[in-house]
Amino acid sequence: MSIINIRPLNTLDPADIRRLNSGYTSPAKYALSKEETSVSTVIAMRRVELSQPYVKSWETGEADIALLQEAIQDKLSLAAYAGDQMVGITIAEKRKWNRTLWVWEFHIDPAYHRQGIGRRLMQTLADLARQQGLRVMVCETQSTNVPAIDFYRAVGFEVGGLDLSYYTNDDLPDGEVAIFMKRKL
Repeated sequence: MSIINIRPLNTLDPADIRRLNSGYTSPAKYALSKEETSVSTVIAMRRVELSQPYVKSWETGEADIALLQEAIQDKLSLAAYAGDQMVGITIAEKRKWNRTLWVWEFHIDPAYHRQGIGRRLMQTLADLARQQGLRVMVCETQSTNVPAIDFYRAVGFEVGGLDLSYYTNDDLPDGEVAIFMKRKL
């Protein structure tokens, strides 16, 4: 096992984010339901194991890279390195008005999973956020990305909100739903 160093991320090589941020595979998903009447609204999440893993892949475009480069200017983004190779990344941006830290990207090279790198990155990020006087960390993931939800829960996040039409107008009942995870500092 290599020695992993975590350092501030001051510049982003598009090849690194594209390599680390290519998608995910999930053995389960969260099925969401909504019941609304004139006096109540109930939204429920239920974990459902899948007969076939859900596979999602995407490409990070130039516009995405530009937004990430801008977020890095807040000096609250980190990278994990094994020697000179980036093996983990977290790109975060401060929201001054409500003292939150939005984690836009968080990825670990699959070859380095389950070595504590993600935990170290998140803890270092939480420490930086506290030093900046921030009160909560926020990240967004999909109802189909159960490994991410499990990881975020394991490092102190909990479900803080859902957006039933964040991606499309047809997210319910069977599409991906945005899940906002929050970790109070």
